[in-house]
Amino acid sequence: MRNHALRPFLVIIGMVVVIMAIRLIIVPADFGTGDRGYMYGWHRAGNEAEWKAFAVKYKFNDEYCRDCHFENYDAINQSPHVIVKCENCHGPAYDHPASPPKLEIDKSRQQCLRCHASLPYHSSDRANIKGIDPDDHHPDMECSMCHNPHNPVSGESK
Repeated sequence: MRNHALRPFLVIIGMVVVIMAIRLIIVPADFGTGDRGYMYGWHRAGNEAEWKAFAVKYKFNDEYCRDCHFENYDAINQSPHVIVKCENCHGPAYDHPASPPKLEIDKSRQQCLRCHASLPYHSSDRANIKGIDPDDHHPDMECSMCHNPHNPVSGESK
């Protein structure tokens, strides 16, 4: 090999060696896939007990809400918001109904604009969500003054 090709090659090899040496120092010895292979992904075996003790805040299960809030559950299942999980708007259901007895409901415009601000995502399903111009569409009012979030197409406010 000529010198003009050999030097960059040696620099690249040297960089790889340095990166691998730094990795040996920084990455804990118990980090990896463990004895179960790639099924459970990369994790650090030394903190498994810590993660087992970690309380999950989101239920990700709207049936959990159905027993007590059946009117809203039935209404939302017949609306375009059926794809939205309750906790996306109402917050985590961790420790509910015990504490707090009632979840805080964010009725701000920003809550609705998270999904309904007009955004130019033509190549995704985001373009199918009806958007509004927040500066023109009743900028001084909360959306829930005119729209029931559990049944937004009904025209009934809640």
